[in-house]
Amino acid sequence: MASTLKHSAVSLRPDPSRTVIRPFVPGDPAAFASETPRVRRIAERVRSLSEAQSRSQLDAVIAGLSERHRNVEALLKRRYEEVLPLLGDGTTSDSCAMLIGAYLCEEYSFEAAALFNPSIVAHIDQSGLPEGRIRFAMSLRGIGEGHVSSVTFRSGTWGPTGEVEIDPLSDRAVPPQVLALDDDDKEDSFWLVCDDSQELSETVLFPVAPSQKQGIEDVRLVNFTEEDGSVRYLGTYTAFSGSATRSELLQAESFNRFLMRSMHGVIAETKGTALFPRRVNGQYTMLGRQDNESIWLLQSDSLTEWNDAAKLVSPRFPWEFIQMGNCGSPIEIDEGWLVLTHGVGMVRNYCLGACLLDKADPSKVLARTPKPILRPSPEERAGYVPNVVYSCGGLVFEDVLLLPYGVADNFTSFATIPVADLLALME
Repeated sequence: MASTLKHSAVSLRPDPSRTVIRPFVPGDPAAFASETPRVRRIAERVRSLSEAQSRSQLDAVIAGLSERHRNVEALLKRRYEEVLPLLGDGTTSDSCAMLIGAYLCEEYSFEAAALFNPSIVAHIDQSGLPEGRIRFAMSLRGIGEGHVSSVTFRSGTWGPTGEVEIDPLSDRAVPPQVLALDDDDKEDSFWLVCDDSQELSETVLFPVAPSQKQGIEDVRLVNFTEEDGSVRYLGTYTAFSGSATRSELLQAESFNRFLMRSMHGVIAETKGTALFPRRVNGQYTMLGRQDNESIWLLQSDSLTEWNDAAKLVSPRFPWEFIQMGNCGSPIEIDEGWLVLTHGVGMVRNYCLGACLLDKADPSKVLARTPKPILRPSPEERAGYVPNVVYSCGGLVFEDVLLLPYGVADNFTSFATIPVADLLALME
């Protein structure tokens, strides 16, 4: 690895004690399908309890969940209302309704197995900081039971002359509510709302749509500045149904409400897309990996329709002979567009590098690193997927790059390098 790369002592590890309450809908095997769905049979059993029995069971579950979750009664009521169309007719008291809701949800440890592939952006709130430090927001990919990927968040501060500091982690996690759009033409778009989230680390986005059934993977966040100067968070991510992948987009003005949208065109069934932080020559611009081998450049007048694509950077050096991809949104610096890249080489080792694109015409590659700036080290090689370092985005502040990266698809580390030193490694 480059001698100028400085590693932080800070790391983020998966925490199985962090849980979120998510829907649970048991069904019947095909050979035992019934005109009365299983969830209805469960509800009928609950309704057969006396009011005293219902209250006793409900008090016990609320007491247990309230140690780790906020507003449990409201959450159980909401879950009952979500499944009500499946339950048929029946008189239900408030306690019985909440108890039915409790039977049809589950506590899920969303980062029990892994916490990795981070993305980082400047936080919208930079108030109250000492000179020389910046507040950041991070997304991370958490993996839980069933190898299902969810999105979790962290916040903290950093300065080039100091250490990364992660804000205290909340002991609560807030599940998203799914809200449909009023526009009927947007059937594959919806809101994920975490209004009960009081701190960034409480917000969790787990799969809710069929396209995401097995995971929301590898969010690449960007502070996107429109031509009128307005700024919003955008993030591309991979939706994995269990059998197919596709690129999707999240939009947010805060980290409590996310508009989730599918993307179409040549990138529809691909992964690893990353938006530029502003329009380039009047068009939205993005990096992709349509052929699973090279980095492509795409431009469009729409955030969700992408068809104009051209190959940009292809494997050249031994550490990237198998394939290349971006490691997050391009970062605008004085010299051009700084793009962090990953390359896959021998024994499926994932290493990180970088390239520089022309600022006015990002189809022109000005320089690239012939050697990795970061490779799996002996100390950080072992994990769920060995020999992998990977990132979904870095942050430049006061001419220094902060690079959070996942290790072995397991945990997250941090490193820094002055931009001038990184550019000096390119040819």
